[in-house]
Amino acid sequence: MLVKTKAIVISTLKFQEKSLIVKCFTLSNGLKSYFVRDAFSSRKASQKIAYFQPLSILEIEAVHKNKGTLENFKEIKTAVPFQSIHTDLVKSTMVMFLSEMLHYSIQEEEKNESLFVFLETALTWLDHHDEISNFHIILLLEATKYLGFYPDTSEIDLRYFEMIEGIFTPFHGLSALTEHETNVFKKLIDLKFDNDQKVFNVVERQLLLKILIDYYSFHLDGFKRPKSLEVLKEIFS
Repeated sequence: MLVKTKAIVISTLKFQEKSLIVKCFTLSNGLKSYFVRDAFSSRKASQKIAYFQPLSILEIEAVHKNKGTLENFKEIKTAVPFQSIHTDLVKSTMVMFLSEMLHYSIQEEEKNESLFVFLETALTWLDHHDEISNFHIILLLEATKYLGFYPDTSEIDLRYFEMIEGIFTPFHGLSALTEHETNVFKKLIDLKFDNDQKVFNVVERQLLLKILIDYYSFHLDGFKRPKSLEVLKEIFS
């Protein structure tokens, strides 16, 4: 079936010497993997590979056989031409980390239009702003709304956040945050991308990253700790 859709690049894997396997989150069909033959061998190889930088947003035309095998692109062009995301060191490191998080988080080959629109809107915001210290932690928390495990905030005034149940509770159970951790987490829940980026110090931001990665690991089967986390920590230390 020939499909025209937007697609966000989640990950790439070099295959043999010349080819590439590209995993994309598509607007039309959710997660899809594509085979790019001779990605590294043609005269336009650098152009071709440039399309597949982490979290690039593409407009694609592709043949979807929907048989659980690799699909094939027919046409590719940039849907959202980023000006700074892949050239700014902080933004590109942040995007590398987020693409790895999404690689382990988006697991189903099914349409999730609301998640796609959220990611596209968030990445466009990142490209146009410079005060971005909290962008990655806000995005990770907001993404849980679309992944199905956003915290239940109906009892947010209670002292502890219980990670497995995703609720606030008066009791400090085995999988609950401490009172201090819970208070920092509550501050994050209230944040939007346009809020003051200095609301957290470096230590609090590192703490929130740990909390969010733990929270994802509690709620997603097969979730792995991102290898790029240490690079991100270096950038923000």
